[in-house]
Amino acid sequence: MTDLLSRPDYERWLYAIPETYTSVRSSTLRFFTTSASVGAVEGTVYFHNGHELRVSEVVDFAFGEILDYGYEVWQGCEKLYWYDPQSHPDDPTLAGTYPHHKHTPSDIKRHRVPAPELSFSKPNLPFLIQEIKQLLDS
Repeated sequence: MTDLLSRPDYERWLYAIPETYTSVRSSTLRFFTTSASVGAVEGTVYFHNGHELRVSEVVDFAFGEILDYGYEVWQGCEKLYWYDPQSHPDDPTLAGTYPHHKHTPSDIKRHRVPAPELSFSKPNLPFLIQEIKQLLDS
């Protein structure tokens, strides 16, 4: 999956994630149409290693872009890290990937690192699934 140009293709790809990625045990991802060209994705991808990827996306297929997202990685009751595009203009270390960034421990709410892998113009889920697979492999 490399583009956001086709709503039917993106929706089919989302529902095929458990069959596409061997590291994925199951998925509750659901696609909801919110207007003629905009859809929302909500749900959780469950991995064999016990990790969960909680997903929230809003995608505009007329423009081929993600309008908003939130991705959280959990293991059991512990939130390990998350990604969001909330603006932090006061943090110059994030300027290179503005507004994309990752919240990481130890002060997970305030410790942010650049997220060059994330984008508004291409699907982010393939990268996120691969990132969690690497946790499974390590």
